[in-house]
Amino acid sequence: MSIRRHLLLWGVLIAVLTALIWAVVRFVSPAPPRSLIMSTGVADGAYHRFGQHYKEILQANGIDLQLRTSSGGVENLQRLNDGSVQVAFAQGGTGLLTLDYDALPTATPLRSLATVAYEPVWIFTHTLDVSKGLSALAGKRTAIGVPGSGNNKVALQLLAVYGVVADGKQPAADGTTFIQDGGLAVADMLARREIDAAIIISAPQAPAVQRLLADKSMHLASLEHVEGLARRFPYFRPVVLKRGSVDPQRDMPPGDINLLATTANLVVRDELHPALSYLLLEAAQQVHKQPSLINRPDEFPSPQGTDFPLSTEAERYFKNGRPFLQAYLPFWAANWVQRLLLLLVPLAAILVPMARVLPALVSWRRQSKIYRRYGELKFLERDLASRQLNDEERRNARAQLDHIEKEIVQSKFPLEFSDKVYTLRQHVDYVRAQLARQSEGPG
Repeated sequence: MSIRRHLLLWGVLIAVLTALIWAVVRFVSPAPPRSLIMSTGVADGAYHRFGQHYKEILQANGIDLQLRTSSGGVENLQRLNDGSVQVAFAQGGTGLLTLDYDALPTATPLRSLATVAYEPVWIFTHTLDVSKGLSALAGKRTAIGVPGSGNNKVALQLLAVYGVVADGKQPAADGTTFIQDGGLAVADMLARREIDAAIIISAPQAPAVQRLLADKSMHLASLEHVEGLARRFPYFRPVVLKRGSVDPQRDMPPGDINLLATTANLVVRDELHPALSYLLLEAAQQVHKQPSLINRPDEFPSPQGTDFPLSTEAERYFKNGRPFLQAYLPFWAANWVQRLLLLLVPLAAILVPMARVLPALVSWRRQSKIYRRYGELKFLERDLASRQLNDEERRNARAQLDHIEKEIVQSKFPLEFSDKVYTLRQHVDYVRAQLARQSEGPG
């Protein structure tokens, strides 16, 4: 094979490998982005506090997590659906579980990574007794959370079950008034007796909940219908705030409190890079594994009770734990090694068979060159044996023999071909001798 052909072959091979590497890096295993946008909740709420912890953990792994405050779970889901954020917290009951299962969409771009906390329905009042039902809030001023929040949505559903309704803008005929505000502002309004009750749906870590639980003048409702309501609404579950768990010294609360609770979902878009999904799950493990007034240690994060289908990465994480490489290497090193392995596997699948086929192909090409010359010699020998060549034909035959011998001499063959090469040269001499005898004969 000529040098030009060698260079052409290697050029084509390098071009194919380069295209393959580009395709793997671009489509099969692209690098994760270095920034991520998370929609949390109100600035003084539990969601935003959780988000700040996530930001610290992701920043330590080289990812810039940008936090965007919101009115709550409903707005967070809107942002996820329109693609303006990639990850958000969503309150149980604001996602697919609130829909009629016969009307569920065949596909959704949203996936749950885990449930990360209980969010009890805290109903704080001064003197009202709502233990037997929220009907006691009819004709009262009740804070139900800001518009667009999961707090607002779920509170309205609960109140409607007990026939407590208002349009949220002006008092109803019976005087029922819904105050659409949340967070610490509601705690302040309740303390100043500007409202009669507050329905706050949030994790125990929320500053507003912490303040109201510590205020002995506040009454926290213990609902008698928690089991029935949990059957009616599948996103609720009964939980108990145990006596003395808030402040044992002051015996707060003075008895067990039966609460309804939703679960906070960590939700992502389905195109989120798998490495970032695993990193968010690791952050969730660090942030939410601690006990609270409601849950035991390591109860969260959990794959149970999610509003959306569990992501593939979450299924693997809860089944097998963190990815092997991330267990022993820093995030970016693990990701680089994983991408390298994904690149080497298809390359090995191509190069290993080629390593076996190429030597045989090269050997066949070399042998074919020798066999082709043998074919030329045999044709020439038959021509000599069948008739008497004229002078012009003999000159052409000598030139052909010289060309064959020159090609054989100039071509490079491995040592194992030496016997075939020498045998071919002997046959060239044999045919040349036949040609010489014919030229010495008559004619």
